[in-house]
Amino acid sequence: MSTPEPAVVVQELVKTFGDFTAVDRVSFTVPRGEIFGFLGPNGAGKSTTIRMLCGLLLPSGGSGRVAGFDILRESERIKTHIGYMSQKFSLYEDLTVEENIDFYAGIYGVDGARFTARKAWILEMANLTTRTRSLTGELAAGWKQRLALGCALVHEPEILFLDEPTAGVDPISRRNFWELIYNVAGQGVTVFVTTHYMDEAEHCDRLGLIYGGKLIALGSPRALKAQHMTGTLLEVVAHPLMAALESLAADPAVHDVAIFGNALHAVTHEAEIAAEIRARLTAAGVNVTSVEAIHPSLEDVFVSLIEQASGER
Repeated sequence: MSTPEPAVVVQELVKTFGDFTAVDRVSFTVPRGEIFGFLGPNGAGKSTTIRMLCGLLLPSGGSGRVAGFDILRESERIKTHIGYMSQKFSLYEDLTVEENIDFYAGIYGVDGARFTARKAWILEMANLTTRTRSLTGELAAGWKQRLALGCALVHEPEILFLDEPTAGVDPISRRNFWELIYNVAGQGVTVFVTTHYMDEAEHCDRLGLIYGGKLIALGSPRALKAQHMTGTLLEVVAHPLMAALESLAADPAVHDVAIFGNALHAVTHEAEIAAEIRARLTAAGVNVTSVEAIHPSLEDVFVSLIEQASGER
């Protein structure tokens, strides 16, 4: 049996704006049926990449295929096979809920019995069956988010692109939205989502970490933690925090240290060193509350990779 072509294939993708390189020779593959997360800070190149893949922006170099179609020569064909939802929700706020659904169904040529079924599904999924005539601009952010997702899925695309879809919504709405993403993926839809939320990244099958336009890491959340966080990670709670940071940064046993909330995370290659670290901080005049070994999070991996990439630039 032949293996189906991956949902997305990108090779040496480049996008420049004048002298500025927004996407710098990025390469990756997304198999069909995967939830692929594209992670990075604001301005890293996430949205620029996703717009090129959706046929909304012409690449400056490199190549790519989405749903089997070339992003340079077949962008219009790509648009019929994908759903796209931006962080602004892609909705017309001066139209009613029903009018937005009707509009997007018309764009994608969804009509007849199929339109009736898809419209009913969207309204139920978005919990808007009693709000069909409400202006979209009057809806709460969580409802707008679900409506925008429904409009992106009205034509039952094989690939769904979500560009920071949970930006600006409350934590409960974010959690509920990810339940919807799981349901969509469970139906065989490939999901490509950009985000800068570390907890959301944990929900993805694989991640691509982008910084300064370059792809700096690629793999599953578990693999990224194993590959890029070698050694022992210590959480240090101490006061004054900056004095503790300076002391740890100068400690030869500490490979890396960064501020995480009201604590410090320090990476060391020595397994049993927590007591020594505490003693050295105390000797430096720092009041130490605790020094404990912890499991690394994706945020730890991300900070480590960003610092490494910044040092190489």
